[in-house]
Amino acid sequence: MHPQPFFVAEISANHNQDFGRAMTLIQLAAEAGADSVKFQTYKPETMALPSADFAVSESHSLWGGIKLVDLYASAMTPWEWHSDLFNYARNLGLIPFSSPFDRTAVDFLENLDCPMYKIASLETGDVDLIEYVASTNKPMIISTGASTLDEIAKAVEAAQGGGCRDLQLLVCTSSYPADPNESHVRRMETLRKEFEVEIGISDHTLGIGVALAAIALGASTVEKHITIRRTDGGHDAAFSMEPEEFKSLVNEGRIARASLGSAEWKIQPSEEESRRLRRSLFIVQDVRKGEIASRQNVSGLRPNLGGPIADISHILGRRFNQDYKAGMAATVDCVD
Repeated sequence: MHPQPFFVAEISANHNQDFGRAMTLIQLAAEAGADSVKFQTYKPETMALPSADFAVSESHSLWGGIKLVDLYASAMTPWEWHSDLFNYARNLGLIPFSSPFDRTAVDFLENLDCPMYKIASLETGDVDLIEYVASTNKPMIISTGASTLDEIAKAVEAAQGGGCRDLQLLVCTSSYPADPNESHVRRMETLRKEFEVEIGISDHTLGIGVALAAIALGASTVEKHITIRRTDGGHDAAFSMEPEEFKSLVNEGRIARASLGSAEWKIQPSEEESRRLRRSLFIVQDVRKGEIASRQNVSGLRPNLGGPIADISHILGRRFNQDYKAGMAATVDCVD
């Protein structure tokens, strides 16, 4: 498990075909504390048959009834933007990378010195693409939304067999926005045990709760879509985070990871003062030698200067071995 999660701000279609907006999103991601910005690299003709009338199901909450080629034409990040976007991200200290959707996109991104790649959930079954990306020998992230374990196994085999030595899998629920009740972040442990690679989450729910749960369970990477304002609209706006929300995720996520600490049980240095304030045993009335210790003259009070409270049963009913003033610490050595 990495000491801190790697936070990826997914730009996707939230540029709304406006180059200036895309640059602003990168700036806002940096200001929110993201480690990376991710893009999607494709062209409509490499995603769906141009002549096909196939459309997203009418019941889909965001893209219902839209023809695939029209959806991708309006959602794509123009290839001529990529170089400037990558350079701007690097200048702001972010790691820019992308999800290629076919071999031509990989070749294009290689010319931009893309440092790592992500396979989108719907491409998990494209072992040919996965092998081609793996041949770059760069780190790969594979999202697992809408995939069976058998399909994920084949994707992992294709990646590792193709030359990838740094592979990570992301738990993902491929619905938009996703229902937290369908997130099942405990699947991270299933993937970790099954494939023995780093595990993270690609989260399409609203809010930060699901991502924080994943971080608490050891997510190495957290990917969330980012937009300026959801009310701006766009294909991905409804399930994207606004910058303030992303910043809250980063801050609280790092606190959550830091709070996991160690399973070793020990008193923390900052707790020492609390230890001094615990109750201990005191003589609360003046007593003479030979007088019997009782609950009237021995009691547990703060601070922790006397004997432990657990010793009271070894003191009560016995005789004091000398005179003691009220306020003195009581221990088993005070009685015979």
